[in-house]
Amino acid sequence: MGRYTQKLIENLEKLDHKNQYFVFLNGENFNEYKPKNLNFKKILANCPWYTIREQIKMPWLLNRYNLDLVHFPHFNVPFFYWKKFIVTIHDLILIHYPTIRGTTLNPLLYWLKFMVYKIVIATAIHRSQKIIAVSKFTKNDILKHYRVPHEKIIVTYEACENYCHISREKSDTILKKHGIIKPYLLYVGNAYPHKNLDKLIEEFLSSAVKDKYYLVLIGKEDYFYNSLKNSIASENAKKIIFPGYISDRDLDIVYRGACLYVFPSLYEGFGLPPLEAMAKGVPVLASDHPCLKEILEDSAYFIDVKQKGNIADGIKKIIFNNNLKHNLIKKGYRQCEKYRWSEMASKTLDSYIKYES
Repeated sequence: MGRYTQKLIENLEKLDHKNQYFVFLNGENFNEYKPKNLNFKKILANCPWYTIREQIKMPWLLNRYNLDLVHFPHFNVPFFYWKKFIVTIHDLILIHYPTIRGTTLNPLLYWLKFMVYKIVIATAIHRSQKIIAVSKFTKNDILKHYRVPHEKIIVTYEACENYCHISREKSDTILKKHGIIKPYLLYVGNAYPHKNLDKLIEEFLSSAVKDKYYLVLIGKEDYFYNSLKNSIASENAKKIIFPGYISDRDLDIVYRGACLYVFPSLYEGFGLPPLEAMAKGVPVLASDHPCLKEILEDSAYFIDVKQKGNIADGIKKIIFNNNLKHNLIKKGYRQCEKYRWSEMASKTLDSYIKYES
């Protein structure tokens, strides 16, 4: 979601020199964004996501600027904002996986929060001028759960362009800095329960692959990553590496050094990390979720991750079959070429122009 918003703004700055934009940011992101187009102005909005302050203060702040149209890049549209807006829906994960495993709250507070979520997202979907979905799968998922006209939803794919963050450090130095040991398999992303990382760890450790390879799981340290760490027996701990958060600059090197990218997710709205891996020349093993098959097509090796042993078997097939591995790498490069952030921004801008007046 952060990558989507960042790339949308960067490309809108290049495309639109006519309309005036106000970009509302929390304090933690405020200094990171430096507008490159005079039509873009950043506004400090200290309204943390999913809070009462967001619901009450944000409408007041938006109304101060008398905006013709607001684009909310996530479903958390303030309930009391009544002017025209467009919303991006990335997925309906909480509808499909409303499990207590996915929260640190006590059960009563979790279910209360879940009910508020359902009200907020339903309101956003029904009151928006347009809904932007990041895949056909997500569009169909919305149509399946909400009564909205088919034509109200447009699909704008995310992207992964093959650029390289130039680093002054040698690749081995960067890997050593993050405690990463070659050869390794890679996963990048959060550790929410639907990401299925516990199953990945279990099957990796039960496979002979662990005798030679390491498994690197990259993501910001939080409750879920800490739970994973605590679940690993001490004799296996050295084979699973948790570097925590890694900057884009270093992550580029980490991607390129991987032997295989593994994405065992049970549900996705788009699935950007596998494309990022492909752009760096890494073969991808992915779950056969419909969204991933839509986005990755024949460029990944798909498996039914719910079937015991399939993850381990998939890893072995790619690692020990050079023809399969090189074929996936070639297809991966071609697949990345199908997606462009500039195209996503252009389609989004078209929707703005149609509904701004």
